Amino acid sequence: MKIINWTIALAAIGLVYSSAAAQTESDAMALPSVVVTADPRENRSADELVQPVSVLVGDELERRLAGTLGEVLEGLPGVANADYGPGVGRPVIRGLQGSRVQVLEDGLRTADVSGEGADHAVAIDPAHAEQIEVFRGPATLLFGSGAAGGVVNVRTHRFDPDFGDRFGARGAVSYGENGNDRKGRLGVEAPVSEQFVLRADASIRRSDDFSIDGFQQLDQDSGNKGRLRNSSVETDSYAATGLFRGHRGYIGLGFSSWETDYGIAENFDARPVDEGGQESEFARVLADYDRVDLRAELLEPVPGFELFRLKTAYTEFSQQEVEFDFERTSSGGSLEERFVEAQFANDEFEARLEMLHKPIGPLSGVIGLQYRTRDFVADLPEEEEAFFYVRPNESRNIGLFVLEELPIRLGRIEFGARIERERSEPDDIFGAEIEGVTQPDGSFLPLPEQLPDRTFTPLSLSVGTLLNFGDTHHLRASLTRAERAPSAEQLYAFGPHAAAGTFEVGDPDLDKETYLNLEAGIDRHVGALRYELTAFYNRVADYIYLMSDQDGSGNPVFVNDLGNRPGEGATVGCAPGDGGLCELENQLVFNTQADAEFYGAEFSAVTDLSGGPVPFSLRFTADHVRGKLSDGGNLPRITPTRVGVGFDTGWRNVDLRVDYQHVFTQDKTAVAEDSTDGFDLVSFDLSWRPGALGGGQVFLRGRNLLDEDGRLHQSFFRDDAPIIGRSFIAGVRFDLGG
Repeated sequence: MKIINWTIALAAIGLVYSSAAAQTESDAMALPSVVVTADPRENRSADELVQPVSVLVGDELERRLAGTLGEVLEGLPGVANADYGPGVGRPVIRGLQGSRVQVLEDGLRTADVSGEGADHAVAIDPAHAEQIEVFRGPATLLFGSGAAGGVVNVRTHRFDPDFGDRFGARGAVSYGENGNDRKGRLGVEAPVSEQFVLRADASIRRSDDFSIDGFQQLDQDSGNKGRLRNSSVETDSYAATGLFRGHRGYIGLGFSSWETDYGIAENFDARPVDEGGQESEFARVLADYDRVDLRAELLEPVPGFELFRLKTAYTEFSQQEVEFDFERTSSGGSLEERFVEAQFANDEFEARLEMLHKPIGPLSGVIGLQYRTRDFVADLPEEEEAFFYVRPNESRNIGLFVLEELPIRLGRIEFGARIERERSEPDDIFGAEIEGVTQPDGSFLPLPEQLPDRTFTPLSLSVGTLLNFGDTHHLRASLTRAERAPSAEQLYAFGPHAAAGTFEVGDPDLDKETYLNLEAGIDRHVGALRYELTAFYNRVADYIYLMSDQDGSGNPVFVNDLGNRPGEGATVGCAPGDGGLCELENQLVFNTQADAEFYGAEFSAVTDLSGGPVPFSLRFTADHVRGKLSDGGNLPRITPTRVGVGFDTGWRNVDLRVDYQHVFTQDKTAVAEDSTDGFDLVSFDLSWRPGALGGGQVFLRGRNLLDEDGRLHQSFFRDDAPIIGRSFIAGVRFDLGG
């Protein structure tokens, strides 16, 4: 705790010093603004938006680039990473994750199944990102029901209508000694004429198992140590795009492909029986997609409108979860069996039309229409003892939204509304081996063979203001009422999700969630001292969460693949060590609803302590979120409080950045959930810009320099694997021509 106190004291001294210095210098110097491309107006920076938005671009993005999107965003105010090993990193915003945080690529959804399970990867390779935008808080008005917690938009260079007249190439290669982690990316731009350009982009990642500090499983005291078993990753992605521009707009057509093969980090042990060991099986996930995008903009399309913007995408996504069983013997052992535990397919089409109208008196704004259709299938593999996780279903969604802006003397008022119609049609299930499960109250819940269609009409309303106080400060305030329809897994799950280690039971009678979110913030955006402080309160009626069944002593209940508890059905007569349906490996969880509330605050600040040939800037960040049920009790997997400090300096063409973050103990736990200890993270980034690389650089990064055995409370996986240990990554980025 002493190091935290010193950290806060150091930050406070720097802020006071800088604040005094800022009074004597010109406050008119503002930082360069970056346009937020997911904003339908697409001409405003994060500093001009009512909703708090974090933007990663340029050097800041390059420093953060990692193998998963969650890892890239980890540590941003209000944003955390729910990892499932190095192959999976899903963003968590203000304690909300999964299907409540919508991930976009160039403004449209990534049509994966990352919202359908904690072990599912987000189908985006961050290596292709030119800019990442994070909307913190409900963004359902602009992006629909799935954005109740926030939005992450990954912008690539593919559909940028600005290009020169020369061939260009840029990319990067890097090597991380921990896990033998190799990454490479190459992007090229080839202008064919003043109006037409071809672009191509490809990336690759290969790694072995990663090193950790200590044992893999929580409370483990013997066996494997120092290695995160089955954590290797293989990922490939590429894209090709053609874009034509004219004096009234542009049109672009692109194809992209992504595939990955990653391990679910498990304590697999192939040693002989007489040498001990842990798990004798492990699972890997194989996922891929093919996607076609069409983008177009048209200026002055019809009277009364300034711009029409069309975005469409069609995606075919598939995923298999494959289990490998290893038979250990006194002489070693061998791979005994390989079979598919679960397989998913998700075909999705989305179209979005944004229409910017000309001013109507003092009002300016945008009208939007969005349509999405989704065909989700969770096939039943043919092998014996394989069971489905989520009932196959089809869904259609259509939404209409309007966002208007009214200038006032001190700034502006922004208000809008969105209405959606979502229909979900589940398939019938006959002859399933699963009969049902015993509920927490002791009653038996049978697996329904048939379910009726469900229709929801979410409505979202929002009003906010951005006020200017002189040339230096902004005051933001907003009130949002948002509704969210239940996701497919929340409605239709009924079975084991082996890779995640859960037996999840959905509720087909779930109601919509209703969010009432109030937030206010102040920022100083120019001068030697710059900061942003935001506080929020989010009350959710009928919040859907996974409740763990417990055995009466506070311990979670585990069941077999048929949903039987110890001593029930197929588990009767089982002896220790018996396999098959005697194995109780799935934690039983139920999708349930109750009123809940989230509240917290986010703070970030930068103070420039010195300039000249050796500049020095001090940074400070902190965030806190509290998630609980309104009638008492805590919500599970809520991000713990975090505080951090860092500094930036450099000399000539060398830059150095050092960061420290403390993650506090999370002891506000839900039923059948244990507390998670805090830990400290120290990292550095060193870069050198030689002239021979044009705009490129040579870099060296250090991560988790204290080699901490940290566990991420917001992850389902925290008890089975810690964060990876001390890592050093070296690489080169280049930008030639163009």
